[in-house]
Amino acid sequence: MLTSNCFINAKKISNVSYLFLFLFFIFQSCKHSKETTKTASNKTAPKNADIVAQALGVNEKEIRESKLYKFIGEWYGTAYKYGGCDKNGIDCSCFTGTLYREIYGKTIARSAKDIYKDCNRVKESHLKEGDLLFFKIGSKEITHVGVFLKERKFVHASTKKGVMISNLDEDFFKKVFYEAGRLK
Repeated sequence: MLTSNCFINAKKISNVSYLFLFLFFIFQSCKHSKETTKTASNKTAPKNADIVAQALGVNEKEIRESKLYKFIGEWYGTAYKYGGCDKNGIDCSCFTGTLYREIYGKTIARSAKDIYKDCNRVKESHLKEGDLLFFKIGSKEITHVGVFLKERKFVHASTKKGVMISNLDEDFFKKVFYEAGRLK
């Protein structure tokens, strides 16, 4: 930080020297901000790439190269909010709808039950990335939806932990899993 003494001393320096110092400081500050901008714009990994990579058993490069995995990384950890539909809080059907719109370019129904109605049933052994998983949690009706990823793993908005990746083989999901579907 320059003080008033520096300005007084600068007046004693010849005009050419003053101009040189002025230009030197300007170019140094521009160089710094260009480097900062370049570094920030080259950052392509989502904020939670390491967590998503670990949950899926892949490396971070795969996260950066996959539109779906990047999307999940950007939303990972977003809190659950019933009826919510943004990064301040989101429920399972809105998360699934947002994922489908952003990744697959498809608009789907707003509730898990209505999404289910728009699907053809899929056997667990035939699941593909992007298929939908439906759950009956504490009800005879479908109350929860997630998106299948791979190796029995799926992404969903959990009421307790928000957007996360879970496994169909977890005891809880074994009990509440109802059926898988693929949009018609």
